[in-house]
Formats: sequence, structure tokens, C-alpha cells
Amino acid sequence: MSYHRLEIKDLTVSYRRVPAVHHVNLELRCGSCVGLLGPNGAGKTSLFKALVGLVPLETGSMNFHGDSQSLVKSAIAYLPQRTTVDWDFPITVRRMVEMGRYQVLGWWRSFRQEDRQAVDRALEAMELADFGERQISALSGGQQQRAFLARALAQEAHVFLLDEPFSGLDKPAQDLLSGAIRRLASAGNLLVVSHHDLRTVRDLFDQVIFLNGELVAFGDTNLVFTAENIRKTFQTHIFSGSSHEPDLVV
Repeated sequence: MSYHRLEIKDLTVSYRRVPAVHHVNLELRCGSCVGLLGPNGAGKTSLFKALVGLVPLETGSMNFHGDSQSLVKSAIAYLPQRTTVDWDFPITVRRMVEMGRYQVLGWWRSFRQEDRQAVDRALEAMELADFGERQISALSGGQQQRAFLARALAQEAHVFLLDEPFSGLDKPAQDLLSGAIRRLASAGNLLVVSHHDLRTVRDLFDQVIFLNGELVAFGDTNLVFTAENIRKTFQTHIFSGSSHEPDLVV
């Protein structure tokens, strides 16, 4: 899968004619874990939503492995910020993971043995096999994130878009989630992860995207994760005296 590419060309997303993301060009390879870095309001969530068709494009196009239609089928999975999910919805972990199979089956086809096996494998891969009958509201934050990953695995996605998945997790939960993400990348998938803790970027990501409305920098972490690019991306926050200034020690 390392030869597969997600290509984003001249992508612009606007709200009431005000660009949130404008003229972004990226080529991302499978088999890697990519950090998406930028301040609040930089367009990170808008970029994710555009890639899965939740917001319209003003300009641009995307394709995966040379096929633009793949992006609206099962090849791509979006995991939203945990705070935006209704965790009180009455559904078990297994039922939620099963929902990923309907991306493959369609909503009107019956579940088959191979679908049940795919769900089993996804639960096992995310270390949730013993939690299948538990209500999602009873899971810890880290388990909830891994349940979303299991649903994407059952969907047979190759591109995973994760919006702030580490937010609010304690260190053990972060370590478990980090291990799950790295295993997915090692298996040939592409993971793009919106992230705000700059101290952990080098440990997590093969490549980084710096975004602040437009693309500031993109490349291998050891080359582009520099104090200069951090300042360029977060400069409005750095010089505003915000209490949420990024740590510039790289």
C-alpha cells in the first residue's frame, strides 16, 4: 500500500465566501502517519470534512490511488473530535463497529459471516474484544477513540482522518492509542492526525503538515518540524499573549 497516494489539488473551502482553507496542495503516501498542526481556526477540521464530502469545495479536487470516487466510498474514514459525539446514544461497542460494514455492504444487504468476522478482527486489533457488549457511554475516553478506529477498520478504510484524538486522554490511554495508530500505519494505511501537543510530534508522526488557512509547510518530520515553521504557523497566537502558546522547543 505504500505506493498508494492521497492527492489533494488546489483545495479551497469557504463559509459565506470567507476562505477557511484555500489552495491547498498535498500528496500523502500510505504507510505513514502524518500530523496536521495549526492553531484553532486554522482550517484543520474543514480540511477533513472536505475530504469526506461533509462540506462542499469551492475549488480543487481529491483522489485516492487515481480514483476520485474512492473518497466517497469505503476508502476513507473520518473520526471527529470526541467532544462532538453523542456518547449517550444507546448502542453497544459491537453495534457501532458493525456500522462500518455498511459502507462495504450498503444499508439494505444482510450481514454475512465474513462481515461478522471483519468486526471480530477489528475489535481484536483495537484490544476491545472483551468490550463488545458494553455501551459506548461506559467506555473510557481512550477506549472510545479505539472503538472509532475499530469501526473504520471494519469499513476496510485505507485513509484515516483523526481530529484531535489524543485530547483529554491520560498518558496510559495516549500510549495505547499511539500504539494502535502506529500499527495501522505499519500495515500500509495512511493516517492524518490533527494534533496540538507539539512536544509529542517527533514521537508520533513520520511527516507533518503545518496549516493556517493555507499550507505553511509539509514534509518529513525531521526536516520541517522546526521552530521557524512553528512560528510561521502559530505567530498570531504567539504574539497575542495567548495562554495557549505552543511550546517552541523542537
